[in-house]
Amino acid sequence: MRLLREFRYEQPDPGCFYTALAADSAAQLSSYTDLTGAVMLDVGGGPGYFRDAFEAAGATYLALDADVGELAGLGEISHRTVIGSGMRLPFRDGSLDLCYSSNVLEHVPDPWLMAEEMVRVTRSGGTVFISYTVWWGPHGGHETGPWHYLGGRYARRRYRRTHGHEPKNQYGESLFPVTVSAGLRWARKQTAADVIALTPRYNPWWSRWLLRVPLVREVVTWNLVIVLRKR
Repeated sequence: MRLLREFRYEQPDPGCFYTALAADSAAQLSSYTDLTGAVMLDVGGGPGYFRDAFEAAGATYLALDADVGELAGLGEISHRTVIGSGMRLPFRDGSLDLCYSSNVLEHVPDPWLMAEEMVRVTRSGGTVFISYTVWWGPHGGHETGPWHYLGGRYARRRYRRTHGHEPKNQYGESLFPVTVSAGLRWARKQTAADVIALTPRYNPWWSRWLLRVPLVREVVTWNLVIVLRKR
């Protein structure tokens, strides 16, 4: 509920929302692995809202983003920041203790290639944490919702007509429809890591059984988390 309240400020005051999300993310990730001394990569780390939260938890934080403007959103680009593509990570195989990504997968044209890259650069025994916004969920269309339920292209056109400019997240260019079923299928099909958790990130614990119900899970899931342990 706290994050939902903060989400109202995602566009007008992103620092307010993303600082709260970063604290929540560090706490959630710590439940799967010890961050103390871990060398981690945040794929799509953006301007650095997550850096303080993860470093406070003891991690050595590296960030990667393809958008220089996004990286410079808080002023100068922070140290230990790499400009590059999530679909072709500029790191050696098995070079990181932890590879993390939050709400980025839906913004790349080949999301599962990015997921495979995250597994590749993680060492044996290391953790991969992927969290993404589900297309048919309530926030699937981002700022163009709820009109994304009538189609992504329609929602984009309607936003442009209403506001006089393109949305930040443009369907077909920087926003793509990634489903729950696609994430579950990829996690279970890949063979390089063991699946530790498949869970709806913001749903109450008592509703998580709905993740096993086709179609229903697509609508009631806000955000899907995939946690892997590299073999």
